[in-house]
Amino acid sequence: MKTIKVDSSITRKDIQIGVFGLGFVGLTTALGFAEQGFIVKGYDVDAARLKTIAAGTLPFLEPGLDEALKRHLKNRFLSAESAVEAARESDVLFFCVGTPCGDQGRADLTYLLAALDSTLPVLRDGRFRTLVVKSTVPPGTTESKVIPHLREKGFYDGEGFAVANNPEFLREGKCWEDFMHPDRIVCGTQNKQAAALLQAIYAPFAAPVHIVSLNTGEFIKYLSNTLLASLISYSNEMAVIANAIGDIDTGQAFRILHEDKRLRGSGIASYIFPGCGYGGYCLPKDTQAMAEQAKVHGVEPRLLSDVIAINNDMPAYFVEKVVSSTPTDKCIGILGLSFKPDSDDVRDSPAAHLIRQLLQAGYTHLYAYDPVANVSFDALYGWPQVRYCNDREEVCRKSDVILVATAWSEFKELPLVFPDKHWIDCRYFLHYDHE
Repeated sequence: MKTIKVDSSITRKDIQIGVFGLGFVGLTTALGFAEQGFIVKGYDVDAARLKTIAAGTLPFLEPGLDEALKRHLKNRFLSAESAVEAARESDVLFFCVGTPCGDQGRADLTYLLAALDSTLPVLRDGRFRTLVVKSTVPPGTTESKVIPHLREKGFYDGEGFAVANNPEFLREGKCWEDFMHPDRIVCGTQNKQAAALLQAIYAPFAAPVHIVSLNTGEFIKYLSNTLLASLISYSNEMAVIANAIGDIDTGQAFRILHEDKRLRGSGIASYIFPGCGYGGYCLPKDTQAMAEQAKVHGVEPRLLSDVIAINNDMPAYFVEKVVSSTPTDKCIGILGLSFKPDSDDVRDSPAAHLIRQLLQAGYTHLYAYDPVANVSFDALYGWPQVRYCNDREEVCRKSDVILVATAWSEFKELPLVFPDKHWIDCRYFLHYDHE
């Protein structure tokens, strides 16, 4: 499909933006556009979250976003009391709601379609709007699910509004940096007016804006995430092989690999390093959803299936190290509960998989600590056998075996302080005294 030409006469002056869903992606999007001078109205169906944001407090940990909220709240960023209020005065509506794993690992579009439905009352008021799916959805979703859903409601793409997608490429812990300094912007649409509006609002960002087909826009996002997941599973399989061979310092080997000039200094090198599996909200569900989408279209995703299988096997690999050497009446420590450092996100975190399998293996004396995620982890998982400690030293004192599940820098030197403990380095980064 040819790249369409856009109307360069449209400027960003007077364009207003609505954002639906104020999680990591939505709130970053809202505040990022406010930073560039737009008036943005944000709405979230979670009343408690909306109240927290309206009071000037972030509902999660994300460096840089807290200061942006202070700068723009009640100025360029306004919290709306309803979806209709947010949509009524907006020209571009971004939908940033969750698309969790549904049946058979496919993306659940329930929240996305509900968010779209909530804005329908304003779509026939004579104001042209672009409805932008920023939620991560499998390739083909906007064209085969979203647009037909709107048609069933009596709303037709191109008649007073246009539908587009605009995948995000944000890393948790670096959302603000990634949004304000993107390396590329992808917009899926073949509607000229929608393309022009999107070009106009992204004009202040120093990055190429690619106007592509709807399916291409969605595919690029999955191309990115499945590559990252594949690199992680490759690294984990190689680490397992190294351990089987023996006398290999796996962490050192990978760090030397990163000195290759094709990798040196690149951010992607951080994904080419072993651990206890990828976690968080995005990589697990997106990789699974892409694999399922392939099957729907008659393609057997051999590589993606192996990527998923290797990742699912990693917690058991490390738990077996405990089981093979430690009686179940011993105390086990888990350092790190968030899925990555500098984040309090514990959704599908490797630590949760480790703890679940330790419990299944009969270990009931578990001590855990994370610099920021103790409360959120307990709230999400609620295991009564897990005792949360106030600091890392308390875990070390009370535990016989300690698994490091998240590579927080403050854990790196602990084996030097507690050399008598049995350490299981699930992140290949601890410092030991080898003398």
